[in-house]
Amino acid sequence: MLASVFSDNQIMKIGLYFGSFNPIHNGHLIVAQFMLNQAGLDEVWFVVSPQNPLKSAKDLFPESDRLEMVKLAIGQHSKIKCCDIEFNLTRPSYTANTLKALGTKYPDHEFELIMGTDTLQHLDKWKDYEHILMNYKTLSYQREGSTGGEFAKNQKVKIYKAPAIQISATYIRGLLRMNKSVRYLIPEAVNEYLISITSLEEMVSA
Repeated sequence: MLASVFSDNQIMKIGLYFGSFNPIHNGHLIVAQFMLNQAGLDEVWFVVSPQNPLKSAKDLFPESDRLEMVKLAIGQHSKIKCCDIEFNLTRPSYTANTLKALGTKYPDHEFELIMGTDTLQHLDKWKDYEHILMNYKTLSYQREGSTGGEFAKNQKVKIYKAPAIQISATYIRGLLRMNKSVRYLIPEAVNEYLISITSLEEMVSA
């Protein structure tokens, strides 16, 4: 299900940006807008993963808070949406399963994956990664210190030189642990949301 409303009857090319978004930050939004501008996409969907199989659950903000922060970050953007389909699927959240569910729900849409070259380089750790590579285009943006490895040579993969914004969710959580400001690193609405959470200290203690 999409957290934002759009026309189910409109056939579109959708870029799927999967992630825990723990929390979402300006770097994520810059990549999404870059792909809209450069990759011929009609929309970009942030697909929020309640439980990434490659990440420890104890290191994650509560899923409801991560989803809400993505919604706040996007605001009223007409072409960037928040997708919560994985909240209704078996966990942990495997991309292969999510793609199947999206294909069933939106059979006329064309889905392409958005990921950094650091993620692309380790795609072989994903469930059914060969099927994903064969059946979906991958739009990969360069991350410092990573070329995408052998997967960057795949004919279904296109590497983009997106703006180099060295922001990570890990860095942001580290600042929050030290009670330091994360303003300008994350959208203001997300910053205000984090400030409003009474259990913030517990949330970033992992």
